[in-house]
Amino acid sequence: MANPKLPGISESEQALLYAKLNEYNRGRASFKEAGVYLVVLPRPGKPNYSLWLYSPLPEKQSILYIHDLSPDINESLRIASTMFYYSRRCLILMDYNEKRMQSNGDDLIFFGKYRGHFLHEILKVDPAYLSWIAYKFTPKIPKQERFVKIAQAYHSVHLDVMLRKSKEVRRKSRYLGEVNEKLTDLKLKVMRVRLEDDPYKTRVYGTTPQFFVKQILTLNDASGNLVTMSIPSKTPSTVSCTLSGIEHEYRPGEIIYRADATYI
Repeated sequence: MANPKLPGISESEQALLYAKLNEYNRGRASFKEAGVYLVVLPRPGKPNYSLWLYSPLPEKQSILYIHDLSPDINESLRIASTMFYYSRRCLILMDYNEKRMQSNGDDLIFFGKYRGHFLHEILKVDPAYLSWIAYKFTPKIPKQERFVKIAQAYHSVHLDVMLRKSKEVRRKSRYLGEVNEKLTDLKLKVMRVRLEDDPYKTRVYGTTPQFFVKQILTLNDASGNLVTMSIPSKTPSTVSCTLSGIEHEYRPGEIIYRADATYI
């Protein structure tokens, strides 16, 4: 496939950019095996570059929109290459192809709290729910089977993003322990708190929805090691991503003491 001509930059700048992109892609997997990330050029009405995924998983609608990038090609490639630096997938530039890229509705959620939203919209806001659709939802008709395959493709994007984050944390952190090692007398400071519904426990009791909300804590110890801890709620809430009034709500700055924990 020929490299598209990039608007707003000289031929020498374009040649240098493609040389850097070829170097970035060296040693990565074939698109037929793993798929490929696409940075799509601006088009009428869409001044920004945009990020897409080609995945061999869905039989149809195999090019999936992720999100918009920047109007600047260098900034767009910087964002995309940083985000997927540890991915096996290549990153390429291409023109928009309406026939292959326009959504036909197969990625539209047709049930639950995100009914009417597209899968790419929940990729960032609720990846746990996306994971549930990808690997727990049971399709009943061929169109739903395609929907699940698309969800699995989007979930693979989330895994690539998390791979980068996990490697960055390991690079910045100091020694905490070996895998499966039992740690004792931990003093941890809460840095961030994220609330997340447990999709496996969400239910309707009579006419009342019940959400079991997890608190995902990001903490650090005295040496600067980052630690993630999931605190499940014991009592349900009637409001999504909202703790029951009798649950303890952790806040940034709070100190947690743990007598023991296992490093995983």
